Amino acid sequence: MPSIHHEVGVRASVSDVYAALTTDEGLAAWWTTDTTGSGAAGSTIRFRFHGQGPDFLVTELIPGELVRWQCFGGGPEAWIGTEVSFRLRPSEGQVSVRFRHSGWAEETDFLAHCSTKWAVFLLSLKDLLETGTGRPFPRDMSINHS
Repeated sequence: MPSIHHEVGVRASVSDVYAALTTDEGLAAWWTTDTTGSGAAGSTIRFRFHGQGPDFLVTELIPGELVRWQCFGGGPEAWIGTEVSFRLRPSEGQVSVRFRHSGWAEETDFLAHCSTKWAVFLLSLKDLLETGTGRPFPRDMSINHS
């Protein structure tokens, strides 16, 4: 099954990176401003883009090491059943954030689009933690010419 993989180094503490991935305030500051429901494993996070978007079950949290979600609803349809994970590894004055969005049914143009958008949002996470200002939706960088 196809997957999206990215890695970015962030000059921040591992606890700050973890908080940006596990709290509504943190997630809303780099991915989408309309984020609700983050919490312990078993909670449901709702991410909205113009009122629509994916719902994720938080399936695993290891403080300072791993965040894992499973998409179960909301959409896009191609995301249903996929898994998103963030592995954190402190090294040499930074935290390496290893991102993976796995379980895609097939390689499509939409997967390519999502791969690029995930990169944009991971750079937003980096900016948030290094400068104090991310670029979450709807202020994110557009990758389309329309």
